[in-house]
Parts: sequence; structure tokens; C-alpha cells
Amino acid sequence: MRRLFPVTDETAETVAPPRGEGEWSLAELAEAYAYPEPEPEAGAGGPGAWLRANMVSTLDGAAQHDGRSQPISSAADMRIFGTLRALADVVVVGAETVRQEGYRPARAREEFSAAREAAGQGPVPAIAVVSASLDLDFSLPLFTSPLVPTLILTGAAAAPDRIATAEKAGARVVTAGDGVGVEPARAVRALAELGHTRQLTEGGPRLLGQLVTAGVLDELCLTVAPMLTAGDAQRIAGGPSVRVPQRFALVSLLEEEGFLFSRYRRT
Repeated sequence: MRRLFPVTDETAETVAPPRGEGEWSLAELAEAYAYPEPEPEAGAGGPGAWLRANMVSTLDGAAQHDGRSQPISSAADMRIFGTLRALADVVVVGAETVRQEGYRPARAREEFSAAREAAGQGPVPAIAVVSASLDLDFSLPLFTSPLVPTLILTGAAAAPDRIATAEKAGARVVTAGDGVGVEPARAVRALAELGHTRQLTEGGPRLLGQLVTAGVLDELCLTVAPMLTAGDAQRIAGGPSVRVPQRFALVSLLEEEGFLFSRYRRT
């Protein structure tokens, strides 16, 4: 993996030095993608929270192929995917993505166990599912056998019977909205209040669009796959547009086998 553009302006934190040809180690990727040091109001969502997104897109803007992201991914993309999860306290994901991608609980990685312990983190990040209806299959391993309880973010008006079913399955239900749905800013704050300040979202596009519109996204890690798919696949973020386009600054850009791994931070 090669660094194409090492970014050194005042907005960028120190990252791993440029390398020549060859695969980056997990330790080097962890250094390159480290979260910023926590500050009282570090993130757009407040109380020290920092929310980053990790998404993949083809050259023509498709975030999925046949409804899934795996066909446009790569081995290097999956290494970064695993690294970003290993750095996070919590992974926030939409209910539709859970259903489409067959989400499973995060697995413990021996390579990251010492670093997570030193950072005061549990063995794995919690998975937090955003769902208004709680229409989820609670017999899945995501709910029956996680190393840490799966969280469900929902609104105060969610159906009581579905909340009861979720809690019976072992999930922890967190209220993050006054109505049926979830309010993004409240979700970020609620997770931070549980100690999950290093936040990662893996979408899908609808959820990412809501986070962008609410102005709570701090960072975007975007893989650009050297592929063209045409069709009518979703972009990485969907839903209503923002009134004024939000500007993000490039932090780093890596490359392997034509895949570009970019990291942008809000300005």
C-alpha cells in the first residue's frame, strides 16, 4: 500500500510515514487511522464524541452492487474495515443494512487486544442498530451471542412489545428521539453518555444521509473502488439534501491495487 498524498497542514494529525510497495501492517493502519485525542467538545455531536463513517463507492458512485457492499470491496478494504472497528467503542448501523448485509457481532482480534485494553476499551466494539420499528430478527447471532450486548437506538414512541422482545433477546434499548424515529444528534450524545465516544458508522446510505443532514459527522473514510457498475444503486448517502454543501478536508490518501482509501475530516 502506498501513500499518495501525505497531508501535513494544521488540521491533520500525525500519521504513519510514507512507505514503498507492500502491504501495511495492522499496527501501521491503526496509527494512520487513530482517533483524535478526546476533548470536552471535540466532535460535532458534542461531549467528546467523534463520529466517523466508513463507506465504499465505485468510480460511478455506487455504494452497493446487488444490494450489498461486498462485491465492490477488496482485501485491503477489509483490512481497513477491521482496523476501524478495532479502534471504535461502538459501530452504528441502520436496521436495513443489518438485514441486507447479514450483520454479525464484532469479533475479538488478538492483534488489537492489548491496544484496546490500554485505551480502556472492552474486547470488541458494541454494535448499535438504529431502528424506529425494531423489526429485527432477534434470533440472529448479533443478538444471541455478542461479546458485549448489542444496542438498539430508537425513539420514545417505539412499540412497547417490540422493545420488550428486544430486551428479552439480550439487547439494550436506548432512547434517542422523542417520536418513533431516532434523532441523530441525540443518538451521538446518548452513545457518548454510555462511554462510547469513539464512534464508527458503516451506514447504510439512508443512515449516513441522516447523519450528514444533522451535521453530526466528523470524519469520512471512503474507499473508492476501481469499478464501474452503472445501474441505479444508492450513493453512500441518501435522503434529503443539505441546504449548503458541507466542506471536508483531506487528511490522508492510501492506495493499493487501484483502490483509493481516503480520509476526510470536517473543517
